[in-house]
Amino acid sequence: MTASLIGQAFRKCKAEGRPALLTYTVAGDPTKKKSLDILKAISKNVDIIESGMAFSTPIADGGDIQTSAHRAIQAGINLNETFKIIKEFKKSKYPRPVILMGYWNLILQFNENKFIKFCKKSGVSGLIIVDLPHPENKAFAKKCKKNEITFIQLLSPTTSKQRMKQIIKDSHNMIYYISQSSTTGGKLKVTPKEILKNYNKIRNLAKGKNCVIGFGITDKNISKFKSANGVVVGSLNSKIITNAIKKKHNPVIKLDKMTRKLKSKII
Repeated sequence: MTASLIGQAFRKCKAEGRPALLTYTVAGDPTKKKSLDILKAISKNVDIIESGMAFSTPIADGGDIQTSAHRAIQAGINLNETFKIIKEFKKSKYPRPVILMGYWNLILQFNENKFIKFCKKSGVSGLIIVDLPHPENKAFAKKCKKNEITFIQLLSPTTSKQRMKQIIKDSHNMIYYISQSSTTGGKLKVTPKEILKNYNKIRNLAKGKNCVIGFGITDKNISKFKSANGVVVGSLNSKIITNAIKKKHNPVIKLDKMTRKLKSKII
């Protein structure tokens, strides 16, 4: 079962006494080939891969990921090519579970049933659709579950307790906690202690489900979140690719080095 790969990854990390490391990069950034090379390189140290579906108006993303998406679109990425990258990655030495992350309009244009079919064929384990909130996402989440794909619900510091309970009740085996009210890549405006306080409230309500923390996690603060089920690093990776291109360095080597550093800080 494809969906269970996410659960297996969390169980393995729990047995090792550490959080799962999830990293986000945009599929096709900086090129389709380099994007695949990046996934193959970082998967040695990453537990779950988040792959972004490049979109022209990524409203939840800050400048770093917007730049990545723009580069990928210029390099000719689309959903068909994204699925090809995932399919190739799943044949590699460390075929980690892959979560596709993106926006609902892409799926609507592609056709949602066809999209789920392509997810299954390419080996996608989970989906995060940032602009399809609960309860509007219930029908699509149900389709995902039927096809053994984990639909990941989002919670934030502004989610009321009543709404939180309902979302957790309807969630699959993974929940994503947005650490603060901002776009991706925003500098943390709240302390890790405050983030964990809110996060632990969710953990208490979502017993038996894996909850990850994302938005604002970097190599500078990741060690503060060791008690979480998982931590997501995204914008930092986009920034590394941008800087590597500017300095004519190889982004594959730079990201491989960073993921090793991130892993070492949560062991």
